[in-house]
Amino acid sequence: MPTYAWLTRFGADFERLTPTQQAAFLLAVSQFVEDLQSGGPFRKGLRVKGIRGSSGLFEMTWADDGRATFEHGPAVQGSEPHVVWRRVGTHDGFMKPGAPGVPGEAHRAPA
Repeated sequence: MPTYAWLTRFGADFERLTPTQQAAFLLAVSQFVEDLQSGGPFRKGLRVKGIRGSSGLFEMTWADDGRATFEHGPAVQGSEPHVVWRRVGTHDGFMKPGAPGVPGEAHRAPA
């Protein structure tokens, strides 16, 4: 099972989402994890892609007006993929130049 963590900024971003947006994000994450576990490509609806000009950073669309950024971290459980969630929000809310998150502040997600 893939593992994950999030940056401090991600947690604050997530708390600002409405309950409906939080549910939509969590549904997209379950699909993301299914695709990650299968080793196949991500489903087109998630629109997972690299962020141009940011080596090793990726984005995922979780709603028409919602996306999240992430990176792959070192494995913490065998060879399972480890995802570090960096930011989450609407297209207007968090993807401003110069706001890439808070490097080095990864936290384990609660069980």
